[in-house]
Amino acid sequence: MTNLPTYQPTNLPAPPLTAIVLTLNEERNVAACLESLAWADQRVVFDSFSTDRTLDLAREAGAVVFQHPFENYAQQRNAALERVKAEWIFFVDADERATPELAAEVRAVTAGGRAEVAWWVPRHNYIFGRLTLGAGWYPDYQLRLVRQGYARWQRPVHEVAVVDGPEGHLQNPLIHYNYADLADFIARQEKYTDYDAGILLQQGARPRFYTPYRQAMRQFWWRFVTLRGMRDGWHGLRLSLLMAYYEAVKYRRLARLWEERASRSLTT
Repeated sequence: MTNLPTYQPTNLPAPPLTAIVLTLNEERNVAACLESLAWADQRVVFDSFSTDRTLDLAREAGAVVFQHPFENYAQQRNAALERVKAEWIFFVDADERATPELAAEVRAVTAGGRAEVAWWVPRHNYIFGRLTLGAGWYPDYQLRLVRQGYARWQRPVHEVAVVDGPEGHLQNPLIHYNYADLADFIARQEKYTDYDAGILLQQGARPRFYTPYRQAMRQFWWRFVTLRGMRDGWHGLRLSLLMAYYEAVKYRRLARLWEERASRSLTT
């Protein structure tokens, strides 16, 4: 791989705030995402070797472009933190948009004089094209705004941030265009359930024959009733049922992983 330049020349001060967008083949989203971040002091596209027009569009929008091989989401964020020099880093996914209200709030909390070193940002999730406020999709806080040197990410999928210092919560949401359609939803849930089943296996969780059904019922109740999926009507009902179904899939896959482990032990 070509040795890429460092982001900020050492003879120049680091910008107060840099927005970083992680990308892989995001030609449909990257231009609009970067436009919504025009207020940032610097915009960086941290790319995983896209094969479409993502990089051309990013450069046309005036963003600095880096490329880094993708290992997992946590390591990609950590690699971006190591490469980019700025006082504050604002992570935004390519399918997200920052509103003017959020921009003003970010500017306010990073202006100085506050103890917080990291900020959680709520999201308005648009699922199948509809704003979804129930079933656990709001406020959907994500830790995205961090002071350089005070945060690291862990866990490959649905990464978790570890922060060394006080944290705060912003009020204005990111706009997240999540799950464009049912096919997109299914494709991602298939990936997530495989990963989660593997984690449960490592933790030693052993499902019984009834576990997938019990967990599906619990998931549906949690999504539709406890997290008020009902407020979204038929849309909330469908999402709660889909999430319940994939909860059952996760535990069926866990049972299969245990069976495969038992089979391998018998042949060795």
